[in-house]
Amino acid sequence: QVQLVESGGGLVQAGGSLRLSCAASGRTFSSYTMGWFRQAPGKEREFVAAINLSGGITLYADSVKGRFTISRDNAKKTVSLQMSSLKPEDTAAYYCAAVQADSYYYTTRRSNEYNYWGQGTQVTVSS
Repeated sequence: QVQLVESGGGLVQAGGSLRLSCAASGRTFSSYTMGWFRQAPGKEREFVAAINLSGGITLYADSVKGRFTISRDNAKKTVSLQMSSLKPEDTAAYYCAAVQADSYYYTTRRSNEYNYWGQGTQVTVSS
């Protein structure tokens, strides 16, 4: 069982940066693949980024590639999303998610493969 709590959201101007963090409970954080998703009002939840057990493999949505960086600290049981060059279209509620991995290489952009979710943190980018 994993409980996830996001933090770091807020209001930022276009072109600015923000860092989201997700703190996990439980003793086996390092056995979980972690992901970030987002959902804007009236839109479906969409994949943002994912990271494997060790942090050596990452996956990004095309819309954020080169601007966002996902990382994890297994000792601190945290996963972060560094967001730069933010755009108004990045405005959304951002969610941290976890799935127990059966392989070192496992990463996924499919939301239905994640079985633990945080409550979300709001990011608003003004133009």
